[in-house]
Amino acid sequence: MKDLYRQKGYSDSWIEKRVRGIAIRDELTDEWKKRNVGAEREYAILTAEISKATFGMTPSEYKEFKSLKKENLRDHMTDLELIFTMLGEAATTEIAKNKNTQRFVANKEAAKEGGGVAGSARKDLEYKSGKKVVTSENYISQLEQKKRISKNST
Repeated sequence: MKDLYRQKGYSDSWIEKRVRGIAIRDELTDEWKKRNVGAEREYAILTAEISKATFGMTPSEYKEFKSLKKENLRDHMTDLELIFTMLGEAATTEIAKNKNTQRFVANKEAAKEGGGVAGSARKDLEYKSGKKVVTSENYISQLEQKKRISKNST
């Protein structure tokens, strides 16, 4: 997987975050399985709750915001967007474990709370840095822009 991202022009630091994000996501879905959460449909709803609390929009709204069609949203996130996604999912996993949530409804509440942890941290960073974390730009367009700049400067 790392080689595929490298071939597409992603930086090693972005690739590390993306791969770590995949591992965190796997931990979360494994936890949901242990907690008797149904498969795909319920996972999508819980993921939407985390995203909404973290970024103020569901994954489908986020894809639209970034002008993506069928592309993978996470493959088009900036470093900070990936980091806050990981925080929301890791916090959700931790909350579900510590509260021993069972079934969909309890895990939906844990998803809102976990996403809320990431959302609060995101808002705090935005306030203190004076810059929005959520951007309509995507990582691929940033790569293309860097390539054009480096070609023009040579």
